[in-house]
Amino acid sequence: AAVNEVRTKAAASEHHAAEELANAQALAKKIEGKTVALKAKAGQGGRLFGSVTAKDIAEGLSKLVGEPVDKRKIVLDGDIKNFGSYEVEVKVYPKVTAKLTVKVEE
Repeated sequence: AAVNEVRTKAAASEHHAAEELANAQALAKKIEGKTVALKAKAGQGGRLFGSVTAKDIAEGLSKLVGEPVDKRKIVLDGDIKNFGSYEVEVKVYPKVTAKLTVKVEE
């Protein structure tokens, strides 16, 4: 009985992991190649007041794809403090990533 219980738990765990991976791959397909346009205010010289954060990008991306995206999954190479387009990586799941473009406009 104990061996069967362990086998059942292992099978359920594998099933849940496969389901999570499939969901992550579907979300990555939705995100891949998208452009998130964000509005920001700037001071003299075109520098932004503050910077565009992963939270801002996650909110814009969530509206775009219709699913919540965790800000901790967004990888920024540095602060976004100027207008322009930036390529950003989203780590949806271990070994599942997607790239998108963030366009910062005035």
